[in-house]
Amino acid sequence: MNKKKKIKAPTIVIYVFLSLMLVLYLAPLVWIGLTSFKSRPEIYKAPFGWPKAFHFENYAMAWKAGRLGIAMMNSLFVCVITLILTMVIGSMAAFAIARMRWKLAGAAMVYILIGMMIPVHCVLIPLFVRFAKIGLSNNLWGLILPYLTFSLPTCVFIMAGFFRSIPNELLESACMDGCSIFQMFFKICFPLARTGLFVTGLMTFIGNWNELLLALVFVSDDTKKTLPVALTKFVTPYQTNYDKMFPAIMIAIIPTIVVYCMFSNQIVDGLTTGAVKG
Repeated sequence: MNKKKKIKAPTIVIYVFLSLMLVLYLAPLVWIGLTSFKSRPEIYKAPFGWPKAFHFENYAMAWKAGRLGIAMMNSLFVCVITLILTMVIGSMAAFAIARMRWKLAGAAMVYILIGMMIPVHCVLIPLFVRFAKIGLSNNLWGLILPYLTFSLPTCVFIMAGFFRSIPNELLESACMDGCSIFQMFFKICFPLARTGLFVTGLMTFIGNWNELLLALVFVSDDTKKTLPVALTKFVTPYQTNYDKMFPAIMIAIIPTIVVYCMFSNQIVDGLTTGAVKG
């Protein structure tokens, strides 16, 4: 007879904790999704109840009233350009710090990591004044530059750990075969560190996709506003259009969920690899 395996008490505690965390994270998302199909009187009358009828027209009205199509394209442009520049520049800087021998490598790493300690609020006014002088205010490139600046420290920090995990023998053999520094980076190190790129890429994309403060201050033209700024149109001094705001929030959330679901396996592999070798 097969003996039944006894489930240990710590395992039960872990599963209970994980189940509670799952409910805690999914509950707001489910609530927003259900509320997005309610009419405005129903939202006020039964905010936590099941919708009596699904009003799919709420999404069409929110899309049109908030001009979410233009805002989504602006957010996509800013996030994709920032993502590409962050991955290329950040990984090259991390490779130089982690694998190349030069005296100021440690000082350069410290200087870059200082950027992780500086809040956006401290540089908001100086950036606004400087960008106004050079013509970058009310311009999408005026968002890309600070997004890139604040995304680079995290990218360099994570990617440096992945580059340090690459065996020295592999790089030495590449040097013996006549590889240059750029060939060694793009043909060997960059592909081997792709799991780290997935992790930093997701963090960069989601962080910039949801950013509101810089976009709200630097951009005033409706045709150049990003998606988080477009969501503020549904809140007025006298009322909040909940029947349009909740569908707009769901529209803003969907791209991040799709991106995460597409690369979830690579992200988990990257996190575990960095935890073991970084």
